[in-house]
Amino acid sequence: MLPVRLDRADPRPLGTQLADQVRRLVLDGALARADRMPATRRLAADLGVSRSVVEQAFDQLLAEGWLEARQGAGTWVAGGTAGHRATPARRRTPVEERDLVMLDAGTPWIDPRHAAVWRRAWREVSTATPPRGYDDPRGLPDLRALLAERLGRTRGLAVGPDEVRVTGGTGAGLRHLLAVLPREPVAVEDPGYRAAVATIRESGRDVRDLPALDPVTDLGGCAAAYVTPAHQHPLGRVLPAADRLTLLETARRDGALVVEDDYDSEFRYDVAPVPALASLDRGRVAYLGTASKAILPSLRLGWAVLPDRLLDAYDAHRELTHDAPAWPVQRALVTLLRDGYVDAVVRSARRVYAERAPRVVAALEPYAELAGPVAGMYSTWLLPHARAVRVRAAAEAAGFRVNLLRDYCRTARLSGLVVGFGGPTDAELDRALDVLAAALSAPRPRRSPSPRRS
Repeated sequence: MLPVRLDRADPRPLGTQLADQVRRLVLDGALARADRMPATRRLAADLGVSRSVVEQAFDQLLAEGWLEARQGAGTWVAGGTAGHRATPARRRTPVEERDLVMLDAGTPWIDPRHAAVWRRAWREVSTATPPRGYDDPRGLPDLRALLAERLGRTRGLAVGPDEVRVTGGTGAGLRHLLAVLPREPVAVEDPGYRAAVATIRESGRDVRDLPALDPVTDLGGCAAAYVTPAHQHPLGRVLPAADRLTLLETARRDGALVVEDDYDSEFRYDVAPVPALASLDRGRVAYLGTASKAILPSLRLGWAVLPDRLLDAYDAHRELTHDAPAWPVQRALVTLLRDGYVDAVVRSARRVYAERAPRVVAALEPYAELAGPVAGMYSTWLLPHARAVRVRAAAEAAGFRVNLLRDYCRTARLSGLVVGFGGPTDAELDRALDVLAAALSAPRPRRSPSPRRS
């Protein structure tokens, strides 16, 4: 691991901090010419940041000439960057780079049998005529019409194309929504979606914690409440009907907007998909959906259905910032929806998740407690934090990455593991479950006895 330390209290971006420290290591001779840099995924995991932070720092250092990329061989300290100290170049045995298999809550399983439709969508993009100027900030009309039809059919939302907005994913939809809301705190489930918390804080707002399993009875002083009612992230429960009505009544009374993140509702296999909360009160709920779980996370595409009173301001803000999803991606999604690709992939994934979930439960239930019903592509397990940390370390040593429940908490006193099963192959999942079960069943290491005083 590089001897660097990132300070989240520092006003400089994390990527800038990392680039500055690597540059200093080269200048001081701690990193010498021809030293190989760690893989971006591994360094990000070591530093506890997203991979994009490391990639941003490396891109900057590559552009400045401090690092050089070698085709198929990783990133290295560039020649001619010797530091002030006369430190001879050190020869190290290259460490084999190994990408971890992600057992996270957001990596979906994509059925390769439908790849022909995927390829056809991009062929159509290549022959279509792009717009001459900036797109309609609301999204392509054909795409909004297809999304409106799908929302009515699968989520119980009776909307027209003019009511749907295409976004660059849930985060972008939330960011633009915050821009047109009063600058008051936003309540978020705790534990809850970390990216939403970061987006809200970056908007200059405070985050108020909502205990994830308690009814919401007070939103006084809040501009909005951000919730995941169809599949609470990450504890997994469906928001009960009585609590849904209580939430809506509380929001009406206190003048707050309810922001519904409907991230994976189509993947219920224990019960029928639960209708969207927005179907109960279109005037009080802003609905956010995403293509990340059904199609591909890197597509970076989503959609929003907002109360009428917010649409003009929302559209004006997006037109001003030119922050709309790329035209080729929108155009491809038109084909994927029109030709049945999305429906087929969702059906296939639902079957796979329904088969994998019992395997995960059978392997882990003897050693940990389920936090809630298993649905979608992940499960959450309660156990002491120290034990969860040891299990995660054992998984990483075996080539697998799992998340700690504590990382989703702010004031909630919960700990355990969030184990995803959408991304790996069946063989990888079987190996991962063997590793996790072995680590969970291992006896707790004994502490060395304290030395006696003479």
